[in-house]
Amino acid sequence: MLRLAPAFAFLALVLLLPAGAAADTPTKRTLYADGPENRLLLGGNWLFRLDKEDVGLKQRFQRQTSRAGWTPVQVPHAWNVGDDSVESMQGSQGWYRKDFELPSAARSLSWAVRFESVNYRSQIWLNGKPVGKNKGAYIPFEFFLRNLKRRGTNRLVVRVDSKRRVSDFPPSGLTNVGAPTGGWWNYGGLLREVYLRKVDRLDWKRVRVTPDLPCATCPASVKVEATLRNAGGASVRARVTGRFGDRSFSLGTVSLGPGAITRRTATVRVARPRVWSPATPNLYSVSLRAEGGGRKLAGYRLKTGIRSVKVVNGRLMLNGKPVNLRGVGLHEDSREKGFAIGNDVREKLMADAKDLGATMIRTHYPMHPYMHELADRQGMLIWSEIPVYAIKTPNLKQRTVRVLAARELERNIETFGNHSSVALWSVANELSARPGPVQGQYIARAASQAKRLDPSRPVGIAVAGYPGVGCQPEYGPLDVIGVNTYFGWYPGPGGVLFDRRNLSPYLDEVRACYPKKALMITEFGAEANREGPVEEKGTFAFQRDYVDFNLAVAGSKPYLSGSLYWALNEFRVRPGWDGGNPRPTPPIHQKGLTVYGDYARKPAFENVQRAFRATDQLGLGAAGPAPAR
Repeated sequence: MLRLAPAFAFLALVLLLPAGAAADTPTKRTLYADGPENRLLLGGNWLFRLDKEDVGLKQRFQRQTSRAGWTPVQVPHAWNVGDDSVESMQGSQGWYRKDFELPSAARSLSWAVRFESVNYRSQIWLNGKPVGKNKGAYIPFEFFLRNLKRRGTNRLVVRVDSKRRVSDFPPSGLTNVGAPTGGWWNYGGLLREVYLRKVDRLDWKRVRVTPDLPCATCPASVKVEATLRNAGGASVRARVTGRFGDRSFSLGTVSLGPGAITRRTATVRVARPRVWSPATPNLYSVSLRAEGGGRKLAGYRLKTGIRSVKVVNGRLMLNGKPVNLRGVGLHEDSREKGFAIGNDVREKLMADAKDLGATMIRTHYPMHPYMHELADRQGMLIWSEIPVYAIKTPNLKQRTVRVLAARELERNIETFGNHSSVALWSVANELSARPGPVQGQYIARAASQAKRLDPSRPVGIAVAGYPGVGCQPEYGPLDVIGVNTYFGWYPGPGGVLFDRRNLSPYLDEVRACYPKKALMITEFGAEANREGPVEEKGTFAFQRDYVDFNLAVAGSKPYLSGSLYWALNEFRVRPGWDGGNPRPTPPIHQKGLTVYGDYARKPAFENVQRAFRATDQLGLGAAGPAPAR
C-alpha cells in the first residue's frame, strides 16, 4: 500500500467543492465480531457513479464535482451485477463517495478507515487529499486518516478500477476465440463493508493466538502474541493484560514514543483443554486490554480453539487422528448481489454445507471474516487459498508477480490465522501441471514463508490432475497436495481425462509419487441443468451417477485425506462458459448442487449427502457429522 504521488493532491482538491448526500455518523454495528474494538460501520447511503469516459485523470476528477450522475447505493456493492457482457467481465472504473461526521471530536483520538475487500485497484482521498492506494481483492486493508475534520462533514472518495492484468490474482486472459477468461466473475466495486476505526493512541498492529496440542488428551500451551504501536503524537505508557477463557495473563507494561512498535508474548497452559474439531467445535474467548492514565486505551477480542493439524506419514491428522474429510467448494456469490453478499447468504451457504454432511469448505480466495467465524462456531474446516490461480509461467517468472503473491499469502495468514477452522494454507491453484524452475522457486519461497509465519499448520497446493505427468520434485516443500480430478467430464489435453475409469489408477500414481504427503481430491464435478438420460452430460441423472462413481473411488483409497465436490452452489464464471455441458447456460457454472438464485437442491445433493454422512471423516470410528439443526 503506497502513498499516491503528490501531483494528484491538487487534482483531488476539486472533490471538495459540491455538497453531496447528508452526512452520516458511523454506527457501532459490525458484520463480524473478532478483532480490535471500536470498529464503526460506514453504512447507510453511499454515492456511486460509473466512469466510462476515456479522458485524462484531471478531467475525471473534475467530473466527480458534478451533482449529476451519482446514484445512492448500499455498500457492499458490485456495480456490474446482472451485466453478463464481455465488457462487464473485462472490467471498468467506478467512483464511490461517502460523507460522514466523527462520533467524537477528541483531539487524542486517531481514526483509520478499513476496507474488507475492493476489486481490484483502489485510490482513496479524504477531504480532497490522497490517503493511499491498494491492489488486490478479498483481503482487508486500512489507512490512518490524517486530514480529518474533527467537527463537520468529512468526504471520503474511492476510485475503483476492476480491469485485470495478466499478472493479477486471478489474471486476465483471452480464450482461443478472443473471449475473456476467468474462473469466476469479475465483479467491480466495494465488495465487502467499510469501517471507521477509532484509536486512542495505542493500537493493535497484530494479534496472534497459537495453540500447541501434543496429543488429544495432553495439556495444551497457547502462545499469545501482541504487536502494539503508538498511533498518536505523544508518548504513551500502558499496562497490557489479557484473558484466555477463565485464565488471566499479563503482557507487561509498554512505553512507546510516537510511531514506535513493540511485541509482547505470553503463554497460557491449559491442563485439560476442550479440544476443537468439527465434531466438538469448542471455542475459548480471548480478550486483550491496554490501560494507561487511569483508563482503557485499547481492547481486542476474538474466539479461538485448541486443536492440532499435522501431516504424519502421508495423512492429514486432526488432534492426532487421521481424517478422511468430505467437503465442497463454494463461491460467495448470489444472483442479486454478486460478491457483495450479506451475512444472510453466508449463513445459507454454511447451513447447506453442514446439512450435506461436509467437514471442509474451499474457495479460491480468502472468505469473508464472518464465514470464518461461522466455520469456527459450527465446526467446519477451511482449505484457505489465495487467488494465485492459473498464472501462466511467463507471468509467474516476473519478480513483481511473485512478490505480490507472497504478499497475498502473508496478508491471508495475518488476517485469518486465529481461526481454528483454517486447516492449511494453500499457496496456489492450477498452475502449470508440470512445474519447472519458476514455479518451483515460487512454491519453495511460499511454503517457507507460510511455515515461518505459522508453524502450526501444513502448507498445500491444488493442481489440475492429469495422468502421466510424473512426479514433480518442485512439490517437495509442501505438506498437502490437492488434485482437481475431472475424469469422465472434461476430455483434458489429448483426451487423457475422457475415460473415468482412469481415475483410480491415476490416484495410485499420485500416491506413489508422494508417499509422505497428505493427498486430497480438491475438485470433481459435473454440470447439470435439466432432466434427461444418465448417459447425457448436463442432466441431473448424469450428475448423480458421476458423484456416486467419484465418491466410491475416493472411498476405496485409504491413503486419501479427503474429497471435495466442486461446487456447493452455482455462480457466474465468464461470458461463453459451458463447463463441458453440451447445453449450457452461460455465464453460470452449473456443477453446483444448489441452483443459482433460489438455492433449490438438485437431485445429486441427496447422493452427496448420503455418501458424506456414511463416511468416518474424523477417524472416530463413526459416520459423518449429524445434520445441522
